[in-house]
Amino acid sequence: MKSIAIVCGGDSGEYEISVKSGNVVLQYLYPEKYKGYLIFICGKDWYFIADDGTKIPVDKNDFSITVSGTKITFDAVFNAIHGTPGEDGKLLGYFDMMQIPYTSCSMVTSAITFHKDYCKRIVKTYGVKVADSVLLNSAHIPDIEEIIKTIGLPAFVKPNNGGSSVGVSKVKLIDEMLPAIEKAFLEDQEILIERYIAGREIACGVIESKGRMIVFPITEIISKKEFFDYEAKYTPGMSDEITPAEVDEKTDALIKKTGAYLYHRIGCKGFVRFDFILTPTELYFLEVNVVPGITAASILPKQANCMNISLEQLFDMALENII
Repeated sequence: MKSIAIVCGGDSGEYEISVKSGNVVLQYLYPEKYKGYLIFICGKDWYFIADDGTKIPVDKNDFSITVSGTKITFDAVFNAIHGTPGEDGKLLGYFDMMQIPYTSCSMVTSAITFHKDYCKRIVKTYGVKVADSVLLNSAHIPDIEEIIKTIGLPAFVKPNNGGSSVGVSKVKLIDEMLPAIEKAFLEDQEILIERYIAGREIACGVIESKGRMIVFPITEIISKKEFFDYEAKYTPGMSDEITPAEVDEKTDALIKKTGAYLYHRIGCKGFVRFDFILTPTELYFLEVNVVPGITAASILPKQANCMNISLEQLFDMALENII
């Protein structure tokens, strides 16, 4: 039986969602194949909680824990950290040094995809359309009029490094721009101001396991709020997620082909979710989530379920990639 460290938590506004994801992984690992250990990571505090409630620190020298006098090392890591340090590559560099395989993309791919501006620039070189945007850092005094002249309104203001739409605003009026910028800077030292593209939001999940690529049925996300923000993502009834999306065969094939193409070109591993905006004439890349939500209510597991792939099978596929 393989010992699997399921890392969760992290140092972002996605901490609670990550803990939920980690618990789902723990619940659905095949018990005959894997023994899962939920490892919480928060800053320098890395720990495991034993059955009796004892908080056991992780030995960072070799990423091990000692439970009731028995030292436990891990055959692999299941990465369930949304946001930093699990989704931006920081933690993965440590695992590389420890020579412990992990389920998510490499350190380099994770770092690049987490930086929304870098990722968009790379995707654009591959011939996939992206929305025009402006990158600001906290040292710059924003010229609101120049930004609006460049990007136009409406526009999205978002942290450049982050997920779950934390700190994101949709700006319709010039007076809303500065408050939106200030809100985003509370979450990140870099922010992205992006042209609004009117269209349908489409999610495309992809996994490669044992050399076989699977592109899941695509999902259309219809938010009941102004956009698919944190509340819409995690509050039942605040969005409709239609899987498979109601598109024609040609469009369905285009979206899936684009997801599969970017998966290989960016260098993805495990399961990821690409988000696109579909207009009547074009497909725009929005972002890629290399550690997507993996609860039963999350988009990618729902897509897998449409192919009769259970959570147990999905998690097993991710682990079979690496051990």
